[in-house]
Amino acid sequence: MNAPQPISSSRNLGILISGRGSNFVAIADNISAGRLHARISIVISNRSDAPGIEAARQRGLNVVVIPSKGRTREDHDREVVSALKEARADVVVLAGYMRLLSPWFIQQFPHRILNIHPSLLPSFPGLDAQKQAFDYGVKVSGCTVHFVDEHLDHGAIVVQRTVPVLPDDDDHSLADRILQQEHQAYSEAIRIVLDGNYEIIGRRVVAKTH
Repeated sequence: MNAPQPISSSRNLGILISGRGSNFVAIADNISAGRLHARISIVISNRSDAPGIEAARQRGLNVVVIPSKGRTREDHDREVVSALKEARADVVVLAGYMRLLSPWFIQQFPHRILNIHPSLLPSFPGLDAQKQAFDYGVKVSGCTVHFVDEHLDHGAIVVQRTVPVLPDDDDHSLADRILQQEHQAYSEAIRIVLDGNYEIIGRRVVAKTH
């Protein structure tokens, strides 16, 4: 059994994006609406053309672009970690960040890095999870928020939301409805981790009821 380490009262989030960052936008909107008690201290993108950068700047957030092209993973990760620590990020949130993190990066934030995946893990890890699920013929799919470890889409699960596969669905309509649940599930998971209101038993993240 692993108990969470205390998180500072600042409740700072470091958001990593590579694209449009729709989950980042949902998190920012939940913070603005008072549904999530947190502060986004930095938004980092590895791509200068990521549409999410403009969304972050429009919100007046601290935005840093750290290009990854042509660099080793370790060199890039060290610069990203340095920026996260300078911004005093308590929890690192991967919001469509299309790079695998090095083991060293993960060790800098133990049980403090979250990712979201558009399937009910451990089913359909990796790319095109919604199409994988649809092509397999499942009746229920969904999304998973999990801690990041050294393996792809593998860490202990914090929150899952289910989405039924409808008779007239295709993989695109299924993906759209999964994304709606992602926008709720991610903030729920962040709240659990920031509150420290959980324990890890084996691979299970168990929210405490009191």
